[in-house]
Amino acid sequence: MKYMIMMAGSQRDYDAMAGKGSEGAPAWTPQDMAALHEFMAAWNNELVESGEFVDARGLSAPVHTRRVHLTDGVPVVTDGPYPETQEVLAGYTIVECDSFDRATEIAAKLARTPHPENAILTNEWYVDIRPVAEGIEDL
Repeated sequence: MKYMIMMAGSQRDYDAMAGKGSEGAPAWTPQDMAALHEFMAAWNNELVESGEFVDARGLSAPVHTRRVHLTDGVPVVTDGPYPETQEVLAGYTIVECDSFDRATEIAAKLARTPHPENAILTNEWYVDIRPVAEGIEDL
């Protein structure tokens, strides 16, 4: 079965990683970014070696988002980021493994993702794991 591991982030997170810190989200240094890339490469490589890796992508910052919604039957386009939504999909990894428990075990390793030393870490970190529907019977 395939599972999508979805990582969340906010515009504030993207800004911090781009070197523009704010309260509670200090600017990431080049060393912080290198540690993050090293961690994610090792995590992905482990999945490739186990044969469980299917695909992975990071997404650009929420400021580069557009939302299309209907208002009175007419499509309306709104540029992001959106004040009513703090966190958005930041990236995903698709794995193919034996069980939901195994997909959860893989995702839980992301809890060790490096952060800047002076970052205020809270209990708000999360990733979502969802089975990928291959057909109508999987819904």
